[in-house]
Amino acid sequence: MAQGLQVDLKQLVVFNGTFGPQEIQQIEDAIATGYPPYLLLRDTVAEFEAKEDLSPASKVRLGTCRYLLGRYKDAIDTLRNSDGGALAHFYMGRSHFALGEYKLALKCYESAGQAGYGNDECTLARAEALRCLRDTAGALAALDGLSGAVEQTAEYLYQRGATIAVLGGNPEEVVRLYERAVEADDTHSGALFGLAMENDRRGNDTEALELYKKSAKRFPPHVGSLMNLGLTYEDREQYDLAVQCYQRVLEVDPTNERAALFLKDAQASSDMYYDEDAAKHRDRMSQVLSIPVTDFELSVRSRNCLQKMNINTLGHLCSCTEQELLASKNFGETSLIEIREMLSSKGLRLGQLATEKSVAEAFEPESLSADEQAMLNRPVSDLNLSVRARKCMIRLGITTIGELVRRSGDDLLECKNFGVTSLNEVREKLTLHSLKLRGD
Repeated sequence: MAQGLQVDLKQLVVFNGTFGPQEIQQIEDAIATGYPPYLLLRDTVAEFEAKEDLSPASKVRLGTCRYLLGRYKDAIDTLRNSDGGALAHFYMGRSHFALGEYKLALKCYESAGQAGYGNDECTLARAEALRCLRDTAGALAALDGLSGAVEQTAEYLYQRGATIAVLGGNPEEVVRLYERAVEADDTHSGALFGLAMENDRRGNDTEALELYKKSAKRFPPHVGSLMNLGLTYEDREQYDLAVQCYQRVLEVDPTNERAALFLKDAQASSDMYYDEDAAKHRDRMSQVLSIPVTDFELSVRSRNCLQKMNINTLGHLCSCTEQELLASKNFGETSLIEIREMLSSKGLRLGQLATEKSVAEAFEPESLSADEQAMLNRPVSDLNLSVRARKCMIRLGITTIGELVRRSGDDLLECKNFGVTSLNEVREKLTLHSLKLRGD
């Protein structure tokens, strides 16, 4: 059976018969079944490249197969010198898109359509490029212009879900669209990636892992799936598997800086000693410290005083001393006793984190404008951090931007799997809002 598959694959590439979307789909399906068919395609392409005086039609085959192998620049060079037909223009567009050259991709899709490539396929590809150019209105208009059977295809459902997600639409609708796309084609890499991301955001780690793995099996490789799969493996301390994911990204795009930095982090982590018991203790403590004070039945006076002092979590409270609380207007001994009892029920005490606070820049909510206070009270998710950085926020019990800027860079680097790359990302996101980490 395996030998038959190999013969079919070679014939699809080198046979001088029909070569179009159907044959390309067959090649994609074959190399997604495992690594041996992928190696066979790679070797077949190498033989094809060694031939002299390839015809323009043969160059279309070669360029398309180079695209399927993830060799996008080579694909563009080959297809540009091929027969100039619809298929060549379409896969030049695909290659430009994979390289992040969205405007060039749009031009190629338009040329492909003019040369007779399928209107539905070109429109869906254009919608994706427009979305990535942040022209979400144009992307949605392109999708709305389609009708009929295409609306039930995995590609259409995925593109619509991804566009609605960028527009900030109903998350449940986005999930439903991704799920319908996967039902229509359970190998669609984009839909699998989108659904994995939604599960990741909801803390469904096992489901997200399986979806990332299925998406990463497809060729050309889905870079987003490989990156997030690598981060998930790191989170599970499976550093060798994480390294393989980042290496696959770099095989496709050697200039991908994030993949290169994540690769170094993963390689370094695989050699590090990790104190699991200490980590579990830190995680438990972080969860406790992130509990909102509103979860407890406090008197109106105590609650109002804590709100006035911008104390939102048990962690904030443990950073305060008794003297600081008593210095607040209308906060007396009765309230102090109430606060002590509340903290004691969780094994905490006032002033427990006061040493950390002593080196922190003081926040005086009353001196901040309403807009500044609103910014600090916004959820940290508004920063749109990567998966790795987001999981660090969860481990440290950081739920708001205000809680984040109370931390120093060293505080964040102590978190498992959080390296310099993620630290720089956090700093860049904060800079966009004119904010800094403590001590920066």
